[in-house]
Amino acid sequence: MKKIFFTILFFVSSCGYQPVYLNKSLNNMEFSEISHQGEININRKIINSLSLKKDKLNKNLNELFIKTSFEIAETSKNSKGQVESYRSSLYLELEVKKDDKIIRDKKIVRNFSYNNLDNKYELVEYQNEIKTDLIKQAMEEVILFLNLR
Repeated sequence: MKKIFFTILFFVSSCGYQPVYLNKSLNNMEFSEISHQGEININRKIINSLSLKKDKLNKNLNELFIKTSFEIAETSKNSKGQVESYRSSLYLELEVKKDDKIIRDKKIVRNFSYNNLDNKYELVEYQNEIKTDLIKQAMEEVILFLNLR
């Protein structure tokens, strides 16, 4: 009888553990100001995908600053001077401010290296896919950063 009681008690009680990714929704995340600098398309994707809201009337809310940049660099060339490989890099800086003082900040860097393709159209398409994937990876970290208070 005691074993059954302790088994039920063990399964019913909890320690308050909650997985970090349980609340991927940022619907309740509001800021008094959301400003951004850098790659406009990347900034829009981040703000729209995470459904960040701006409430200018509530001055008690924090401010969010997003700065992004994206670059494609040639990493190696052959003896003829033709590019053999590239590296795409996404740089993302986040700052949460309150009364012009930085409360929290985070720098996120994502890189991906790949070989050159003969077909330039396919190369550009592949680079766009890589850019999208790097943005998605960075957004996972943004979710963690904004959910951890």
